[in-house]
Amino acid sequence: MLVSERRVCRVLGQHRSTQRKVPRGADDEAALTEDIIELAKQYGRYGYRRVTALLHAAGWTVNHKRVERIWRREGLKEPQRQPKRGRLWLNDGSCIRLRPEYAGHVCAYDFVEGRPHDGRKFRILTIIDEFSRECLALIVARKLNHEDVLAALAELFFWRGPPAHIRSDNGSEFIAGEVRKWLGKIGVKTLYITPGSPWENGYNESFNGSLRDELLNGEIFYSLAEARVLIEAWRRHYNTVRPHSSLGYRPPAPETATPPWPASGSASLHLRPAMAKEAIMH
Repeated sequence: MLVSERRVCRVLGQHRSTQRKVPRGADDEAALTEDIIELAKQYGRYGYRRVTALLHAAGWTVNHKRVERIWRREGLKEPQRQPKRGRLWLNDGSCIRLRPEYAGHVCAYDFVEGRPHDGRKFRILTIIDEFSRECLALIVARKLNHEDVLAALAELFFWRGPPAHIRSDNGSEFIAGEVRKWLGKIGVKTLYITPGSPWENGYNESFNGSLRDELLNGEIFYSLAEARVLIEAWRRHYNTVRPHSSLGYRPPAPETATPPWPASGSASLHLRPAMAKEAIMH
């Protein structure tokens, strides 16, 4: 018995258009998938949202839901969610009490340790602007004392101007009398966090975690000179290319020209050819 298409669709509750249009994927699905996989290989610690921002920068018009679907389909890594941490103490120097309100309002600095292939540890002085999230300097040396901190700050402030406040923990290099006296003379107020409460210096701690996760844990440095070159290249990439989630997946300083002072050197770090040229030119 022959039954009309109209009647069958009405009985099944189906729209008639489903019987006429052959479903097919988007024409650019293969090219998009290839680019997503390539970015996932190049930036192994990035999730699909940050990769979506990189695709937008490369000219793709695609939303994060489509990228997430392809991401899961291809079995790409999904970074684990970090548990929320409670704020137990709110010292006067805490980033909870005094939040940055504009670029140059609050800077923060801290130390990170690295270890090259020969096993001899080195230290990195990290200095960031809390409002713009820009990394202002990464100073690499075997040893860094309060005099080295003073020298780094003096050169940085010469090029960028002093901030209103500078936040740090209570390390001997930061609470040294000479450092506090010099900062007071140029009008920079010091903000010291409660001992044993690194979350009060949260902006810098977050940056240090990204530095370790995306670079230090994945690179073998065969010399201190190589470490300086690669760390400075990562700093440039972090400032000008890497999407930052708290900035709407924009880089902290995409248009900023790096001042010509020798913080750590320069080189390309697993960058695409255009990015590598840009890193070398600056």
